[in-house]
Amino acid sequence: MTSKERMLVALGGGIPDRLPATIHQWQDYHLRTFMAGMTDREAFRDVGLDAAITRSPFVTPETASWSVRVSHPGPGRTRNEIETPDGNLSFETESNEYTSWISEHLIKNDGDVDLYAAHFPRIGLDRELLRRDYDALGDDGILRMFIIGHQGGCWQDACELYGTEQLIMASFDKPDWVHHFLAVLLERKLEFIADHMKGAAVDLVETGGGASSSTVISPALHEAFCLPYDRKLHDALHAVGHRVVYHTCGGMKAIVPQILRNGCDVSETLSPPGMGGDIAAEDRAMIKSTLGARLALVGGLDQNNILGRGSRESITAEVENLFSTFGRSGGYVMSASDHFFDVPRENLVHYASVARSCTY
Repeated sequence: MTSKERMLVALGGGIPDRLPATIHQWQDYHLRTFMAGMTDREAFRDVGLDAAITRSPFVTPETASWSVRVSHPGPGRTRNEIETPDGNLSFETESNEYTSWISEHLIKNDGDVDLYAAHFPRIGLDRELLRRDYDALGDDGILRMFIIGHQGGCWQDACELYGTEQLIMASFDKPDWVHHFLAVLLERKLEFIADHMKGAAVDLVETGGGASSSTVISPALHEAFCLPYDRKLHDALHAVGHRVVYHTCGGMKAIVPQILRNGCDVSETLSPPGMGGDIAAEDRAMIKSTLGARLALVGGLDQNNILGRGSRESITAEVENLFSTFGRSGGYVMSASDHFFDVPRENLVHYASVARSCTY
């Protein structure tokens, strides 16, 4: 099998020729520091892993009702000041050599949601660029993408726009406003799916987000503020022919019933305790027999303590254990449970080599 065939068979719940093995998005810092400035596609080929590449070529049209002035008030800081006919908004991001983050949220007051709904531009999709990336990847692996927003899921998107702690408190203090906020985001995402996603050249669409995990919110909050919106997004993506992966970096065990009901096809990241998750080695068989009985699974490999700092022997043992539990009877793509920055190239090569020996 080619890497693409192998991964698609596993994502469909089937049994490929051997264990598919990948990572979750190559970071620019790692490519510069450890991979001699390769592209992500080149890096996958170099270390021998099955490629999972994310591309989301969104197009933001210019509009007079959403006028943005960008400034840089300090090193690594970017400030965006936005004028609309009904009021002004602002947000700020910061960055370092590793990554970037939001330091000032766009939505600060209840009424800002309505400004956003009325005036934020309708995001488009460069389908030709997506097709070129898909064709360039070829048989090396799969192409993934997000739905518009900071992340695919409505709850995660709202956390990025408003702040996670603030949104959790608002879900108790003013739940109707939170549902209004989530409905605004859902409407935009559904509009994007209907207008741009049918026939788009992509193998897997990512939704969810770490803020919906059970180490951030309770199962009851997930049930009320994630599940209804997730289900509508997934139904819409299925209606235009796409397979969905639900991303919950963090705790998953307590929300397995919700994941099974949200309509996704694949569940990731199976994060172990060493990476802030809650799926320990002794939980893997249970997760496989419950979640993995109905959905394909992606993830599980501790990218820092095992892949980054582990010995060759510990990497071998962990890959073999993940294969014998999550990988039992197929339907599993092994992956680093999320991003990494300081993993030696030789550890990735060894990981790929051990995975190639895990045959069905």
